[in-house]
Amino acid sequence: MKPFLLVLSAPSGGGKTTVAKALLAAREDVGYSVSATTRPPRAGERDGVDYHFLSREEFDRRVAAGAFIEWTAYGGHRYGTLRAEVERVQATGRHLVLDIDVVGARIVRERCQNVVRVFIIPPSAEALVDRLGGRKTEDRADLVKRLRHAVDELAEAPEYDYVIVNSDKTQTVAEVAAIIDSETRRPGRYPDLDATLKALAREIARRADALER
Repeated sequence: MKPFLLVLSAPSGGGKTTVAKALLAAREDVGYSVSATTRPPRAGERDGVDYHFLSREEFDRRVAAGAFIEWTAYGGHRYGTLRAEVERVQATGRHLVLDIDVVGARIVRERCQNVVRVFIIPPSAEALVDRLGGRKTEDRADLVKRLRHAVDELAEAPEYDYVIVNSDKTQTVAEVAAIIDSETRRPGRYPDLDATLKALAREIARRADALER
């Protein structure tokens, strides 16, 4: 079975990172790409676990060296997917989960093969505001900026392969898991499918011939 890239996108505060981590904890067939960023760590975040926290100079150096599959600037900071992270997970034969914004998702779709994109929608504007406000990491101006950006991001949802309303985390994780299970059954993900089908057809035909005798 060919592993694929599972891209999760959502407005900031929409729950994509929470869903990604829940999938990682529940399934052995998925791996997680730890993104890089120039923003400072929030309380409880660990370098190399939540993000690779880089200085602006180091981030730019890696951009120039072609170390990123995609990167974007948001809220005065930079975020990106390191090529080494993708290769690390793919080498294990697992599906790779990326939680990235719509710009990064578009770039990944253009540059990579076997990509499945899922857009996660908050159940209401109130829920999104509550989620962002609960972080206590943004002042009012930053909150307004994130909400206005969310309006633009929602316009990209119809371009994705799947859309899920995140009204309940457990249900959302289950729905994304169902997408993974469904996608693994696509014919194109079986590298030896033709040979398997031909061998099975030959055996069935042989049994039919035997019954006619």
